[in-house]
Amino acid sequence: MAAAGPWPALWAVVAALLFLLLWRRRRAGGGGRVCVAVLGDVGRSPRMQYHALALARHGREVALLGYLRDRPHRDVLRSENIRLVPVAELSGLRVGPKLLQYVLKVLVQSVQLLYTLLRMDQPSYILLQQNPPGLPSIAVAWVAGLWWGSKLIIDWHNYGYSIMSLSHGRSHPLVLVAKWYEKLFGRLSDYNLCVTDAMKKDLWVNFKIKAVTLYDRPASYFKETPLDLQHNLFMKLAKDYEPFRARYYRAASPAADRSAFTQRDGSAGSVRKAGGRPALLVSSTSWTGWESLLFSMSNRVLFLSSPDYERFIEEGAELPALVCVITGKGPLKDYYSGLIQKLHLKHIQICTPWLEAEDYPLLLGSADLGVCLHKSSSGLDLPMKVVDMFGCCLPVCAIHFECLHELVKHNENGLIFRDSQELAKQLKMLFLDFPSLEGKLASFRENLRESRQLRWDQSWDQTVLPLLGSRE
Repeated sequence: MAAAGPWPALWAVVAALLFLLLWRRRRAGGGGRVCVAVLGDVGRSPRMQYHALALARHGREVALLGYLRDRPHRDVLRSENIRLVPVAELSGLRVGPKLLQYVLKVLVQSVQLLYTLLRMDQPSYILLQQNPPGLPSIAVAWVAGLWWGSKLIIDWHNYGYSIMSLSHGRSHPLVLVAKWYEKLFGRLSDYNLCVTDAMKKDLWVNFKIKAVTLYDRPASYFKETPLDLQHNLFMKLAKDYEPFRARYYRAASPAADRSAFTQRDGSAGSVRKAGGRPALLVSSTSWTGWESLLFSMSNRVLFLSSPDYERFIEEGAELPALVCVITGKGPLKDYYSGLIQKLHLKHIQICTPWLEAEDYPLLLGSADLGVCLHKSSSGLDLPMKVVDMFGCCLPVCAIHFECLHELVKHNENGLIFRDSQELAKQLKMLFLDFPSLEGKLASFRENLRESRQLRWDQSWDQTVLPLLGSRE
């Protein structure tokens, strides 16, 4: 008679584990403690840092769990109610076929993440960032919740299976398994948050998951930067990045210290905008992981539009020189630096600095225009970088995708483009009257000022706090 194979033994182990978990299950408690978990870099997960800060503001003890590559915001580090819980990153699992590598990575991450979750003090809630990779974080968080008797809240940013489909195709077995996995374990959560109404609808129609929309909102420190702070930031960046350095010097005022955009008078000490200054354009990316796949397709739009802008100037259009700052760091940075060097631009300078968390809002609040090249794999999430730009009253040109209209209102707070030629024409239109306070660019900025956007703390208190109930 043929052997039954390993499946009966495997199911017996699973059944025994579930029995042990249910037997071990405690009443939800934890003294108001909350675990905020992300299987990614905490420093590059601003939304989860905002969650942690909001919880801490309401007296909760927060364990903020994730990779600790980049330094989180100083408000997180200074909070007495937030404790960082590091998860070691995996490396060296490059033995055998790619499928085997992936399975081994998931298994090791599952054990590692579960061990970390079970070692911490009992939380009342586990708030999990569902941002790829979702496998294995949802299942592991659910198991840990069973063990502790904690309620699981999933914050849906995007779908892991839609990210995987970019490189494997939507019909690949791994993609189908990932979709099934997210659908199954997503239903086991107690509460669900999501970033757009489009995603809220999709979760219900395709997954039968009820979610509450919590739009990304700017934190309070995203605001227009005073001129003095602009000058200090530009002078700091000028030490390492040539585009921020002054281009011309007047013999009449040799004592003034200058950047490409501002100058401080030596006698009065006041700061003013530099005459004939270039326009400052800002974009951002992580240059790494799944986002780099999207950015590698859309970032070419910015680079390809640059020669068109140069041609407009060569043909006599009165346009300012451009300084394009693309923030972030990651493995694709050297590749794009090579593309930039091959462009041989005369009127456009492009630099790719990595900014400290505290300097990034200052840069956005000092810029003239933001460019967003985010392309959603699912078409259901919105770029947080645009939210931050709007918090700084910075108008935006953003590349089109399905639900972008929930954030960017075309011809009201920015412009939406579909290709490099359209972006180049928009740049020409916006900067023809630069730096005049008239025209579309100034109008967009004024509209953002008058909109009095809801900030993160207000939105969070209205949306998430009621889910948590009173503090235990």
